[in-house]
Amino acid sequence: MAYYFDSVSHTFNEYLLVPGYSSAECIPANVSLKTPLVKFKKGEEPDISLNIPMVSAIMQSVSGEKLAVALAKEGGVSFIYGSQSIEDEAAMVARAKNFKAGFVISASNLKPTDTLADVIALKEENGFSTIAVTDDGTANGKLLGIVTSRDYRVSRMDTSTKVSEFMTPFDKLIYTYDDVTLKEANNIIWDNKLNALPVIDKNQNLKSIVFRKDYDLHKANPLELLDADKRYVVGAGINTRDYEERIPALINAGADVLCIDSSEGFSEWQARTLKFAREKYGDKIKIGAGNVVDSEGFNFLADAGADFIKVGIGGGSICITRETKGIGRGQATALIDVCKARDEYYKKHGVYIPVCSDGGIVHDHHMTLALAMGADFLMLGRYFARFDESPTNKLMINGSYVKEYWGEGSNRARNWQRYDLGGDKKLSFEEGVDSYVPYAGTLKDNVNISLAKVRSTMCNCGALNIPELQQKAKLTLVSATSIIEGGAHDVITKESGNIHK
Repeated sequence: MAYYFDSVSHTFNEYLLVPGYSSAECIPANVSLKTPLVKFKKGEEPDISLNIPMVSAIMQSVSGEKLAVALAKEGGVSFIYGSQSIEDEAAMVARAKNFKAGFVISASNLKPTDTLADVIALKEENGFSTIAVTDDGTANGKLLGIVTSRDYRVSRMDTSTKVSEFMTPFDKLIYTYDDVTLKEANNIIWDNKLNALPVIDKNQNLKSIVFRKDYDLHKANPLELLDADKRYVVGAGINTRDYEERIPALINAGADVLCIDSSEGFSEWQARTLKFAREKYGDKIKIGAGNVVDSEGFNFLADAGADFIKVGIGGGSICITRETKGIGRGQATALIDVCKARDEYYKKHGVYIPVCSDGGIVHDHHMTLALAMGADFLMLGRYFARFDESPTNKLMINGSYVKEYWGEGSNRARNWQRYDLGGDKKLSFEEGVDSYVPYAGTLKDNVNISLAKVRSTMCNCGALNIPELQQKAKLTLVSATSIIEGGAHDVITKESGNIHK
């Protein structure tokens, strides 16, 4: 006879937070959303922490390099999708890592014998307006000059004009040497009103460039998540098939943290993947695993060496795993159970393994509920798919702008590795749908609004950080009638003219 759980499986929408005492210091400006991303021992600090409890889903329609940069600016991490070739994913990670750094390896380089046509083509290809001119056209060749948009006018110049004729030559450049600190480099930029400062070695070979915009970006994004080299923290997805080749490529590309992308993580395949990572890299590599929905699954992945563990099966808005296979668990119930197992594991072993709630977030207040129930951070797909920075097309459908959004288990993605059970290398049936989501604008604007709600609700609960919220939160189940009562009702709203009863 099958095992039966005692409790009903609940979703976030069936819970409300009951307010607690709020002191005068409980204002949103005082709330910290910093949270651990990877495991750590008692008395120590995690190697990587998030400044906001948000990471983006490992999906083709969500996590590309553009979103990785935008989310890192706000303090979160994007996990670039792994359902692409190893080379393409590694290149995407590398581009995101190189987007911002204190010392940037030049991404646009030409030789003095190249032409204005080459300058125009290079700018159209990568969007960068600062081009280094080196003797061999490489990023580390002997620096001979710099070309910026101020050095030429397309409408007044022949496109066959050689770069050497209009570049700013080396003897007129302000530059510095490779023993300079970032602070010193920024001071040179400000003192000389520069947009870019080349950094060279004693042989005049270009080593890197420091940009004014990087300093400005830092001031505009105080929560940005950076590594030790002042580059954005970037994550990447892997699978349980080609991990022996994919993991090294992603690490070499600069990925800070990896995550096994799978619909169900309580498997030997994930244990094998984690074993390979630990034997090859030890604890230097940071790798999350999942997804699980109960304490057994958590303990299995914890013992296998996961740095964080994802919770959730079938709760995503484009996921139909529960419909097609009849497996899963209500996200709220699953999260509460797994977080209890995490706390017990910490007491027993002295190792805290963060829990990521993946799926089931429909409204902004669900984020606060998930954190109160024990989640350390949230993985979001539909939420981020709506923004300018997601890699999908923006379309006009029935008079409204939408963005495309499809599941990894859909026929469009055909990510068979995510659902792999060791059989044929194919997707036998769909576990996700192809859809649209309402276009919502920029990531920055929406994340700021959502987290303003989270901080405000935390203050209502008397909490100034996530651990305090989990300690003080009081949760209550609500009836179907209570859910209706919670929205607008018995009025005619001005915006739509619809009657809410």
